Amino acid sequence: MEAFALWTSAEAASATHGQGDGFWTASGVSIDSRTVGFGDLFIAIRGPNFDGHVFVADALAKGAAAAMVDSGPQTLPGGNLLRVKDTFQGLNDLAAAARQRSAARVIGVTGSVGKTSTKEMLRHVLSQQGATHASVGNLNNHWGVPLTLARMPVDTRYAVIEMGMNHAGEIAPLSKLARPHIAIITTIEPVHLENFDSIEGIADAKAEIFAGLEPGGVAIINRDTPHFERIAAAARAAGAAEVIGFGEHPEAQAKLVKYAPHSACSCVAAEILGHPMTFKIGAPGRHWVLNALGVLAAVHLAGGDLAEAGMALADVTAPKGRGERHTLDWRDGGQLDLIDDSYNASPPSMRAAFAVLAMAKPSNTRGRRIAVIGDMLELGPEEQAAHVGLAADLVREKIDLVFACGPLMKGLYEVLPPQMRGHYAPNSLELIQPLRRAVRSGDVLLVKGSLGSRMGKIVEDMLNPAPQPRAANGW
Repeated sequence: MEAFALWTSAEAASATHGQGDGFWTASGVSIDSRTVGFGDLFIAIRGPNFDGHVFVADALAKGAAAAMVDSGPQTLPGGNLLRVKDTFQGLNDLAAAARQRSAARVIGVTGSVGKTSTKEMLRHVLSQQGATHASVGNLNNHWGVPLTLARMPVDTRYAVIEMGMNHAGEIAPLSKLARPHIAIITTIEPVHLENFDSIEGIADAKAEIFAGLEPGGVAIINRDTPHFERIAAAARAAGAAEVIGFGEHPEAQAKLVKYAPHSACSCVAAEILGHPMTFKIGAPGRHWVLNALGVLAAVHLAGGDLAEAGMALADVTAPKGRGERHTLDWRDGGQLDLIDDSYNASPPSMRAAFAVLAMAKPSNTRGRRIAVIGDMLELGPEEQAAHVGLAADLVREKIDLVFACGPLMKGLYEVLPPQMRGHYAPNSLELIQPLRRAVRSGDVLLVKGSLGSRMGKIVEDMLNPAPQPRAANGW
């Protein structure tokens, strides 16, 4: 059976003002030769640390339908080539053409915390109502957003595009490329503060998502953030036809009425744009509940079925590295539970994760709630205080043991009550064995830290332990 034609050679050449020979059809788009699929158009991006042109032959050998290359000096293999002036611009041109030809309702998502889980909730509920295309993983930067758009099928009904940033000025061009009908800002927190003079600067940078808002477009903003009025003013200045607030605030149009937390889910009563609703979310935690309000508002405004979306939220689960849960067989014949929140961390997301851990139910009476935490990065000059300040949250949530690693977490570990100190190590790799020796069946482990703290290595070891020599008396 012939693969779905996302792009033909003629369409791609027209979109990018490129030149090529031969006829081909591409069923996908890739910028990574390691994961290129059969039938993909491989785009040879020139980056600061790599040049995709070096891997063109590999991509074609793996079955890529064609490769987009630029006019720079290089020796290229035979095969279907699309030559453009600059491949990064070619990727953006392809993205713009995909957006132009699509009749999809486009929803843009950003925020300091929760944008990926919000995007995943939208993907999940909308995909049950029509052809839905969304960012994969965290493809939310100057490469990820155009790549996501370039991969968008013509018949897409709903598109969900995540947009991230580290500096001011980065989201505006992404928004202008995506041209969302609806733009969501989940929350504003002191994340990436090392690149900003103030949290207000972060709010302004996130508000750049309104720069590309389509005429008649809607802004959906966390009503509980103290920066709501500032962001709402930016939305109106950018031409938003309507500003919708979501949260617990009495003036929120998507408002939380009641919330019943459980160890593995959340039950919610809410009012969404005048519609009373009760629903369940398959992932635990107040942060999921609040972001679900914004999700439901977006679904309604995009023309989706609100009741169907509410029912679909019951099947939502946390994605890998963002609260995904595992039950592991342990060496003493029992089981333990692992919450993998290792992808990213900030003070607000740490507190939310501690609350989820506090609600978790150990599988036996000996089970403990154990936080395994690594450094939070890019917090700016207050980073030491931000880490130490989490000690009060751990005590308040009655976490039994804390295993910590990284130079910033050392200060936190040292101020914990002695009975809460499990082990401290300089890095995540050196924390693995002390942790493995200490945990027992019935325990619930939360593993969390910024990506740069490499807490995912601990998760990998717990899921697929490397063989370890045993002492004479066992572990």
